[in-house]
Amino acid sequence: MPPEGRIDAVLRAQEERRAQVRRTVAGAALVLLAALAFSGCFEVSRYRDLPRTLSTLLSEAWPPDFTRWRQWGKPLLETLAMSVAGTGVAALASIPLGALASGRLGPRWSVRLARLVLDTARSIPCLVWGIAFVAAVGFGPLPGMLALACHSTGMLGKFFAEILEHAESSPSEAVASLGVGNVGILRFVLLPQCLPRMVDVVLYRLEHNVREATTVGVVGAGGIGLEIVTAFHLFEYSEALALLILLLVLVAVLDQLGSRLRRRLLGTAT
Repeated sequence: MPPEGRIDAVLRAQEERRAQVRRTVAGAALVLLAALAFSGCFEVSRYRDLPRTLSTLLSEAWPPDFTRWRQWGKPLLETLAMSVAGTGVAALASIPLGALASGRLGPRWSVRLARLVLDTARSIPCLVWGIAFVAAVGFGPLPGMLALACHSTGMLGKFFAEILEHAESSPSEAVASLGVGNVGILRFVLLPQCLPRMVDVVLYRLEHNVREATTVGVVGAGGIGLEIVTAFHLFEYSEALALLILLLVLVAVLDQLGSRLRRRLLGTAT
């Protein structure tokens, strides 16, 4: 081997060793950071009685009490209604906001404004949205639907923007050269390209919102979540366990239905 080749091989070996050292140090730092975070959240002295208290709670909750199952139909329907309506409103609002945030349509100032709106909508937790709307419009499923719609708009708009941003630009440029406006480009070029992935994201968000609707119900937004927190407040742990089982079954069924619907609508796109 020529001297230049040996020097290059030595340099490559040294660079590989340095890269390996950097990866090792980074991994050790991440493990140390995770250990410090865990130690800050978990104090051993405070949770020495955890096994005993958990066993006591489980013994009080078992067997689950389904005595009031006839009264859970309306809250369950409210949870489903909040989820479907909130997701639908969010999907409709996210199409123009996502299109503007993608940078494919509109001036630069509209891109920044749309991204600011989406960032604000998803940075506020859904539970906080629920508290705000309960204070504004009162108890019931309406504030829950509005809370889900606001937070879901931020999430769906972000996903829509990324999907539209990665769409093929050649068809849009060809249509724009014919004098078609931004709305026409979105309607006849971008949406046909991106609709399968957008539908996939909306269906996933619908499944997520069923679980999230239970959370906003805790703050008075109606639904099965209000029944769960009421049972806990009344120390009716067996009834709370029954409600949790019902919620688990509902989420599992919707997850299966969502998967089948995605396969039927999108085919190989899923």
